[in-house]
Amino acid sequence: MFEIGNDPIQLGLVDSLNRPGGNVTGANQMNIEVLHEVLPSEHIIALLVDPADPNSTNTTIRDVRAAARNLGLEVHVLNASREADFEAAFAKLRQLRAGGLVIGGGPFFVTQSQHMASLSVHHAIPTIYEHREFVTAGGLMSYGSDITDALHVNYASLLVASLT
Repeated sequence: MFEIGNDPIQLGLVDSLNRPGGNVTGANQMNIEVLHEVLPSEHIIALLVDPADPNSTNTTIRDVRAAARNLGLEVHVLNASREADFEAAFAKLRQLRAGGLVIGGGPFFVTQSQHMASLSVHHAIPTIYEHREFVTAGGLMSYGSDITDALHVNYASLLVASLT
């Protein structure tokens, strides 16, 4: 089992998601697809990323743009690398008339779940995030694996492997 935010095919971990091969299971984040399922009539979506986290940001932008193209959606990338950037990002959402927001991953956004959930509710923008902390804080929805469970499973696997 693996838990990553990047594309496991591009990283060379698996040959395909349908048939990864070997003894590997995992999940890839598909937040834009889920948001589109919930908001099928919306065609303008925004993606909020942290430009200070280039590894996560570059992969997320590429993956979301590819998925948006396949779904016929227009996606706009917004940046926030500090808490003070959130108000401008949400103002830009209104200006773009975006029907929904995908919040990218990364440690900065994990620490800001409460604030981002509050802003998404205040601005009445349907938002999806990859971790459940966003929903616990009052956000609309999340889609992704439970990091705590993944760490427990991976730790247990490592422990069993070290005992054999």
